[in-house]
Amino acid sequence: MAGVFTQLDLSPNRLEVARQARAARGDLIDLTSSNPTTQGLLFPPEVLATAAAKYWTTRCYRPDPHGDLAAREAIVAYYARRTPPLVLTPDDIFLTASTSEAYSLLFALLADPGDNLLVPNVTYPLFEYLAALRNLELRSYQLDEDRDWRINARSLRRAVDDRTRAILIISPHNPTGAIVEHALATLDLLGVPIICDEVFAPFTYAAPSTPPLAALHPDLPVFTLNGISKLFALPDLKLGWIALNRPARAFAARLELLNDTLLGANALSQFLLPTLFASGEAFVTAMVERVRTNLTFALQRFADHPRIHARPPSGGYYLFPSISGWDDEEALALYLLEQGVFVHPGYFYGDVPGCHIMLSALTEPTVFVAGVERLCAALAG
Repeated sequence: MAGVFTQLDLSPNRLEVARQARAARGDLIDLTSSNPTTQGLLFPPEVLATAAAKYWTTRCYRPDPHGDLAAREAIVAYYARRTPPLVLTPDDIFLTASTSEAYSLLFALLADPGDNLLVPNVTYPLFEYLAALRNLELRSYQLDEDRDWRINARSLRRAVDDRTRAILIISPHNPTGAIVEHALATLDLLGVPIICDEVFAPFTYAAPSTPPLAALHPDLPVFTLNGISKLFALPDLKLGWIALNRPARAFAARLELLNDTLLGANALSQFLLPTLFASGEAFVTAMVERVRTNLTFALQRFADHPRIHARPPSGGYYLFPSISGWDDEEALALYLLEQGVFVHPGYFYGDVPGCHIMLSALTEPTVFVAGVERLCAALAG
């Protein structure tokens, strides 16, 4: 059979089979959900309804490879309010159907088949599938757990070769929560374009804010990705964007052609975006506070636990604690399933040394508390 993914075994893995079986028995607490709409985090429907009503009365499709101008102006104003500010123009913004589509566009823009991209050794399992669509090689650089998962500069330098086309950075990082708070001299030394995913930018914990990487590295081409899925808890409305800093503008003409080829961003979501920024601050603040409260509870419960070792994350809405006394993450996750709590094993996120699990602090608070208590009891022995 021809085509991509023909060599993959797409049957449910052992953990998913066990999860389904345990869920069928009832009383399973899922601590992995990153879907805000299933956790009671719904952007105010009255705001969406009022804004959408205006769209239907003025509806006219005007395709633009950059996207709706009012939406792009709202994004420019958002970055101007960040710390430090990132100065952009509407022409620096390209609206996409999602952050995943934005990645696909940039992979096509920056690399040819056989080229390579640098990605963290601990990361969300999206890039391998997107890279396979373009026949690109992924090379990993290290995040140092004992340095709060900061980027290991030496590993970056070792990974780069003459076919490296971009370095992918997630800040706040998924799932470790690491934030790039200061410029990294190694990035300037290498001079390779940066794709920076900051979809978790409002979710800070140990760090005071999430600085736009493009503002920290104004002389490097930086493509900043974000969208409304995490920012406004609207994954169902599907809208993302790419922001180009000054050096990245050299790629704008070709990116315009690529985005014009797809025109994936739907017009209604683009129309709604200025209203989301204008009326969504209170909702975002409440959502961030929920995550902080959950993180604080879990960190306090884990503080004196003999087996669970968690570091306060700089940001994001996940915890990625290490677990002592176990060396098989799948066996650990299966054991916890039997105890009635579902977590992701660390190997879901790549080549992670040691034994780790992932918990989502986006979980509804009463469920999260019950799940953390059950987790602590299950691993107490």
